[in-house]
Amino acid sequence: MDGSTYPAQPFVPGILIIAHAPLASALCACAGHVYCAAPQGLEGLDVAADASPQAVLRDARQAVARLARDDGEVLVLTDAIGATPCNTARSLLSETASTPRVRLVGGVNLPMLLRCLCYRDEGLDRLVPRAVEGGQRAVAEIEASSPQPCCPPDPCAAAAPPCPCSDARS
Repeated sequence: MDGSTYPAQPFVPGILIIAHAPLASALCACAGHVYCAAPQGLEGLDVAADASPQAVLRDARQAVARLARDDGEVLVLTDAIGATPCNTARSLLSETASTPRVRLVGGVNLPMLLRCLCYRDEGLDRLVPRAVEGGQRAVAEIEASSPQPCCPPDPCAAAAPPCPCSDARS
């Protein structure tokens, strides 16, 4: 298992991505590209095809302990619901009933991650619905005949942003 780790910021939830290798570290690298710096308090845990569920759970526990700093909150994002990364994260939920507080969202994509980074200063309870909305809003069919340039939704905007594209809040 290979991962990318960045130091946590105080008083914001840590974000752990658990995904099939190399998706977790690739999403962390993409976030660093968008923000022109490595986002703090973000960690990726790549799950190798031959990884045992016990080893993944051990590594996930260690990652949560690193990320659950001052406020003790960690948002875990996983890729495929029902697969080993998500099932491991579900085990974390039952183990961490009080401190640290762990919430889980499945179906991670880059727009979801960027939205999480934009809004994590609002705390875990408000971050989870924002993550889900950000991931859902970013999935759409694009037609060649569209009269406007193809612009992704601004991950930090509450409503659809105007075109041309605006970058994530830095």
